[in-house]
Amino acid sequence: MLKGLIFDLDGVLTNSARFHLTAWNNLAKELGINLTSEQLDSLRGISRMDSLNLILKYGGQENKYSEKEKEQFAAEKNEKFLELVDSMTPKDILPGIPELLADAKKQNLKMDIASASKNAPRILKKLGIMDEFDGIVDPNTLHHGKPDPEIYEKAQELLGFKTDEVISFEDAAAGVQSIKAAGQFAVGIGDKNVLKGADYVVPTTADLKLSKIEQVFNQK
Repeated sequence: MLKGLIFDLDGVLTNSARFHLTAWNNLAKELGINLTSEQLDSLRGISRMDSLNLILKYGGQENKYSEKEKEQFAAEKNEKFLELVDSMTPKDILPGIPELLADAKKQNLKMDIASASKNAPRILKKLGIMDEFDGIVDPNTLHHGKPDPEIYEKAQELLGFKTDEVISFEDAAAGVQSIKAAGQFAVGIGDKNVLKGADYVVPTTADLKLSKIEQVFNQK
């Protein structure tokens, strides 16, 4: 029986992912690294330091900087990202999400956030939907990034439910892998070939209908 919903943030509730990618791309250029669109896209859904290390690897610079220098780069990227975030309003909530959250509330489903972003509370406040959620996984408590299942296991733990009582939403392949490794039902948003590990895939958030998702969930 379905009792809770777990959401990634970037690319699922809002498109703040584009701000992340812009900030990372600008930092990469400052370091003399030109990222391809595929390399930039691979940064979706993973933590700040994992993203930075991947960029340095792409540029053949993984051993060039100390941990302290890397932390400084990550902090600079985050400052630029937050400047972009502060321009967000409720209009930046993705299509279909307000209706999905409203339908979940009508069914008294509990909801929480499983995002690698340390800025999740700030973003949710800007979007005006902070009060919709019962909890947010603190990325500072995590030891492993997606596709490791830890973040979704913690999100489920926060809700107090079993694996077969929750549905989790992701737009990135690493996120879907994380959900499935946690033993949960995965809803993917995007290209079905990229998100082939998900139990149910829709092209965009506008196609998310709770009744349809529950129908597939109940057949599993």
